[in-house]
Amino acid sequence: MVNELTLSRRGLLLGAAAFALSRPADAAETLPKMVVTRDPNCGCCGNWVKHVQAAGFPVEVVEVADVAPLKTKLGVPDALASCHTAEIGGYVLEGHVPAEAIKRLLAERPKVTGLAVAGMPVGSPGMEVPGQAPDTYDVVVFSAGRQSVFTRYRGAQQL
Repeated sequence: MVNELTLSRRGLLLGAAAFALSRPADAAETLPKMVVTRDPNCGCCGNWVKHVQAAGFPVEVVEVADVAPLKTKLGVPDALASCHTAEIGGYVLEGHVPAEAIKRLLAERPKVTGLAVAGMPVGSPGMEVPGQAPDTYDVVVFSAGRQSVFTRYRGAQQL
């Protein structure tokens, strides 16, 4: 009877190990690489990069003195411009877009150019200011000639 129990336990352990090896160890392995283009003198851009890395995104940072030509090339509307621009999975991200919104975009795969958080709202990822109340801001989904609210946040909290 003891041998049967040992074999069952061993079989269970081997089965669990095989199952664990057959799937990704964590979600980071399934997220596409993000390329962030930013001004090297902007501290909030670096903080936003840390935010998306903490959410599991692999990130490559490209530093340039002028990000404006890239924004134009990628179709970012002037009214939505912010301090950095990212590319991921065929989409454009402009500004301090929360990682949660990026994951939703990648899961839903709408036919759009990308997401933007215009300006630099206090409390958005990378723009946290201790002792200052966070702003309420929109994450805007955009395409050529079209813009609409994708989701709304107050600081890091989706509303």
